[in-house]
Amino acid sequence: MMKKFLATLAALCLMTGSAFAAKDNGTVYQMAPMQSLALGGLEGFITVGELKQFGDTGIGTFDGLNGEMIVLDGVVYQAIADSSIVVVDDKVTVPFSNVAKFRADFKSKLTALSTKSSLEEQLNKLVDKHGRNSFYMIKLEGSFNRIDFRSEYAQQKPYPTLLKALEKSQTEFTMNDVDGTIVGLYCPAYMGGLNAVGWHFHFITSDKTRGGHVMELDLKSGKVALDKLNRFEMLLPDLKTFQARDFTVDSKKDIVKAEHGNVH
Repeated sequence: MMKKFLATLAALCLMTGSAFAAKDNGTVYQMAPMQSLALGGLEGFITVGELKQFGDTGIGTFDGLNGEMIVLDGVVYQAIADSSIVVVDDKVTVPFSNVAKFRADFKSKLTALSTKSSLEEQLNKLVDKHGRNSFYMIKLEGSFNRIDFRSEYAQQKPYPTLLKALEKSQTEFTMNDVDGTIVGLYCPAYMGGLNAVGWHFHFITSDKTRGGHVMELDLKSGKVALDKLNRFEMLLPDLKTFQARDFTVDSKKDIVKAEHGNVH
């Protein structure tokens, strides 16, 4: 399966200057365009075992939109619909994900950030300093006064669009006074349509028992490590349903709504 899968690799290498020939400054691997997920492409096409060969840190979802993915230190976790965490079997398939082999390029301490937007503002200052048109994967270990997150129930074929699925099956949770890790991805502005522009955060508690897609937060204190990524590679599904999908449909607004939880 892996041989056939790699034969369908579509690589979009976005690098700067002599980095193309000189060295790999870090690669973020994306499984399918997010537009595919938004239009109902919820079929898994790469196994978790295969995904782990591309990265040890990242985010995504599972076949049928069955919960939220958190990849941390080489382990693939699934936050199922009730927000509980399971370690995922290598045979489970994935329709969409972003992963990287995490290497911290720089770190920062964070304190008293009472909203998700204030966290993003602080992270954007670091991004602006180091280059806003690169990708960044982050690991943020923190203590939270409050964190709001979501997951969702698996969908059945024929699959609905992403927004329809979330309207029907999104589950929402709040935890207070909790420690945990946010795994996040920053995508530059030119990625609109292929992914969610800006920041995308998934959360897992320090005891690895609960988690999901971050909707809002109040961070007491924490430390964040950022991996600057100057290569982007996309792997496309070798599926008839993918080839039949109409990508002339503009799904950017739906992607933004899904990312920020505004689905109702």
